[in-house]
Amino acid sequence: KDALAMETSLHRQLKARYCVVEADREVWVGDFRVDAVVEGRLIEVQQASLAALRTKIRTLVETHDVLVVKPLAASTRIVRYESAGGPVAWARKSPTKRGWWHLFDDLVHFVRVFPHPRLTLEVVLLDQEEHRIPAPKRRQRSKDYRTQDRLVLEVRDVKTFRTAGDLLALLPIELPSPFSTAELAKLAHIPRWLAQKAAYCLRHTGAITAAGKRGHACLYTWERPRLKPVRKRTPRKAA
Repeated sequence: KDALAMETSLHRQLKARYCVVEADREVWVGDFRVDAVVEGRLIEVQQASLAALRTKIRTLVETHDVLVVKPLAASTRIVRYESAGGPVAWARKSPTKRGWWHLFDDLVHFVRVFPHPRLTLEVVLLDQEEHRIPAPKRRQRSKDYRTQDRLVLEVRDVKTFRTAGDLLALLPIELPSPFSTAELAKLAHIPRWLAQKAAYCLRHTGAITAAGKRGHACLYTWERPRLKPVRKRTPRKAA
């Protein structure tokens, strides 16, 4: 099937957000078709895993500046239809919520590409709507629906990452150095498994370094950003 025929509304919406000229979308660059080209910079919107982009991006950054746009759903409204093209059966809000830290859940498959001097990673935190239609279960544990489409309801915020230092900025300022993933999970209010993935990404990008162990827990060190000293103003004497 043609890739455009399977494109979600969410992908089209983000593509239009970053490239307003329709003629500059879906452009062939060498052997690759990219989502858009704006002022010479290639733009790829990646709703699926970043792992699928590794080879493509590794090749493209050799000759071009590349922007990879990664959407993260902070909230999802699920709309279930009785059938394809049929009426709505029900609609509800999904309990699943994602934040900036969930970038690391995907970045573990991309650390051999990012960071790179010609690569920018932009994460879009948004609210989305997911449309589902019934589908026969092929296995006992398989889903009884198929996702028909996804749409952007609202963009909450955008963060840009170009260097390992940009990733480091996500760490809680009160995090000690050295620290364990248990301490990171507690201070960042995230599950331990996500803290472990974050530590993996930060270590492989050079943002943190291994610092031995405390018992069975691996420790990591990080350099706190240096703050400029605040100059105290001497109050003027009354005339």
